[in-house]
Amino acid sequence: MAEVTWHPARPGTGRDRSNRTLRLVTSAVLMAAVLLAVLLVPPLVPVDAQAVDLAAKLQPPSLAHPFGTDEVGRDLLLRCVYGLRVSLLVGVVAALTATVIGTAVGALAGALGGWTDRAVMRVVDLFSSVPHLLLGIFIVAMFRPGVWPVIISVGLTHWLSTARIVRAEVLSLRGRPFVDAAVSGGASRWRVAVRHLLPGVLPRAGLAAVLMVPHAIWHESALSFLGLGLPAHEASLGIMVNSARSSLLAGDWWPTLFPGLFIIVPTLAVAGLAGAWRDRIDPRRRSELML
Repeated sequence: MAEVTWHPARPGTGRDRSNRTLRLVTSAVLMAAVLLAVLLVPPLVPVDAQAVDLAAKLQPPSLAHPFGTDEVGRDLLLRCVYGLRVSLLVGVVAALTATVIGTAVGALAGALGGWTDRAVMRVVDLFSSVPHLLLGIFIVAMFRPGVWPVIISVGLTHWLSTARIVRAEVLSLRGRPFVDAAVSGGASRWRVAVRHLLPGVLPRAGLAAVLMVPHAIWHESALSFLGLGLPAHEASLGIMVNSARSSLLAGDWWPTLFPGLFIIVPTLAVAGLAGAWRDRIDPRRRSELML
C-alpha cells in the first residue's frame, strides 16, 4: 500500500483569503453607496445646490444639514454629491479615452515590431518625461474652464501606462503557438491582430481603465483645486476643498473633511474592486492598491 503523505496548508492562506474577501465586500459596499448617493440624492432632495443662504453659513453637521453648510450657507451634502457626479463623469470618460488611445498605440507597437515599435516607444518615453499634472495644466489652459477640457487633459496624459501594458502583453502573445499556427495558415497581420492579439489584451486594458478612474478623479480635483478645472461656481470637490481652507484655519473642519472623504472613498472602492479583478485574471500575483 502506498504511503500517504499529508502536507499541511501554508500558514496564512486562509487568513489571506478572508482578507481578500473582506476587502472585496467592503469595496463593493462602498461603491454601491457612492452610486446610490449619486443617483438618488439629487431627485430625493430637490434643493438647489447653488442656493446661497448667508444666514446659515458655516453651520456644523445637524439633522437639517447632515454635512453642515459652507462659507455661503450652501448644503454640503448636496454639494458633495453633485461634485462627486462631476468627478465620476470625468473619471470614467477620461479613463475610457486614455484606454482606447493606449490600447491602440500599444497594440500597434507590439504587433508591428521593428522600427515602428522603437519609434512609438520613444514617443511614449518622451511624453512620460513630462509630469502628468504639468502637461494637464498646459492642455486645460488652452480652453475655457469646463468638464470637457478636463476630460481631454486627463485622456491625453494618461494613456502611456496602458500603451506599455498592452505592448508587453502583445509581445507575449506573439510567441504563443496559436499565433504561430495562424501565421503559418496564411493569416494576415491585421487578422492576427484583430482575431488573436486584441482579445488577449482586452482584460489587461479593461483593468488599466478601471484603475485609471480614481487617478482621473484625483487629477480633476487637483486641477479644480488650482482653479484650472471647472468654473468656480460649479460644484467640484477640488473647488470645495480649496474654498474651505480659510474655514479650516478658523476651526471649522466639516467643509474640508466631507469633500475630502468624497474623493478618498470612491478611490478606495475602485482600487479594491480592481484588485479583485486582477486576482481573477492573474492569480499568481497578489492584489495591490494601484493608484
